[in-house]
Amino acid sequence: MPAMRTSARPATSRSVVVALACVGILAAITTIAQRYGFSALVLDRGAVRSWLGGTGLYAYRDPLSHLGTALSPTAALLLVPAAFLPVPVAGWLLALAGVGALALALIAHVGPVARRYGRRRWPVVLAAGALALTIEPIRAVLGLGTLDLLVFALVTADLVALRRSKAAAGVGIGLATALSVSSAFFIMYLLITRQRRAALTALATSIGAALVAFVVTPRENAAWFGEVLWRIDRSGPVDALGNQSLAGVLARLYDSSTTPVLLWLSFGMLIAAVGMIRARAAHADGDEMAAFSLVGLTAAIVGPVSFTHELTWVLPAMVVLADAAARHLTRPRRSYREGVAMTVGAVVTYLLFVLAPMWSLRNAFAVNSYALALILLVNALPWRQPPLRGS
Repeated sequence: MPAMRTSARPATSRSVVVALACVGILAAITTIAQRYGFSALVLDRGAVRSWLGGTGLYAYRDPLSHLGTALSPTAALLLVPAAFLPVPVAGWLLALAGVGALALALIAHVGPVARRYGRRRWPVVLAAGALALTIEPIRAVLGLGTLDLLVFALVTADLVALRRSKAAAGVGIGLATALSVSSAFFIMYLLITRQRRAALTALATSIGAALVAFVVTPRENAAWFGEVLWRIDRSGPVDALGNQSLAGVLARLYDSSTTPVLLWLSFGMLIAAVGMIRARAAHADGDEMAAFSLVGLTAAIVGPVSFTHELTWVLPAMVVLADAAARHLTRPRRSYREGVAMTVGAVVTYLLFVLAPMWSLRNAFAVNSYALALILLVNALPWRQPPLRGS
């Protein structure tokens, strides 16, 4: 009997933890939804309904913001069911799917780190999930009703596939690219690091998804590839406070609704080169997670419009920074000082992405704070050496 009570106690504890986690997630989504109002989903759903009604996906303009959708035709197909549901129901379903995608991504990113330090995976993943729900990029994805966490999870799936040398590596990145053009940076990364099989799989998958969308809706595909894709303001005004890309910074500095294109391209190419070179170096040293984080951060800062909900790759970057700090803190004095500096950097980065100062302050640093943090991370994010199993 005592043995039965002992074995039953962990199961009861797990049930309590799962129940508390579910209650916490529902409370978090409720609070976030009230703050953001699923506004991006409202716009995208209106565009999809317009398309299904024969008016056109990209001809639609929101009656309040006068903005059009930036969805690719493939992403629009994915949101077709939302057109037949009330906004709150569609928003909640999308938010729950986003939380599920986030949980799977955190298992992939945080799980190996916890295991390396001899910790049980689930408590660490749950703690990381609770912290993740507090940062602006994750709040914005869930509250606005976008597909960015799904894209994040698809790319992360390929990170896991590459760790395990699976033949299907590249499918996730290909689907992510069909949903969000910025994910094409990961195909470039695969080519640069000579992971040609995964790169070709990603390219073929992306083209295949685009062809399916073309068969279903050729007119919208022609509009997307012929016009919408090349407009740098397709997601909204370039100088909007939420746009934390390099183009947004330059537009605000020049007090213009557009960005100085030549200046943006020049600095953008430089940052892209630095990011890809550092990602290749991280890959060569065996830290694929840091490499993917660098690629995601580079895509966000170089893209013409990167709103806060598109900055999901700061999450694994924080994990890399915290893990590198912990490793340095257990080493000799010089390395210990580096560990303290990395710990401070990780804490400051986390607080910055929790507080989101661009919404409350109007000085030059605050309104560009995320963009400056992305540039700093692209140039200074460490990777873990020697090669780490599972990372």
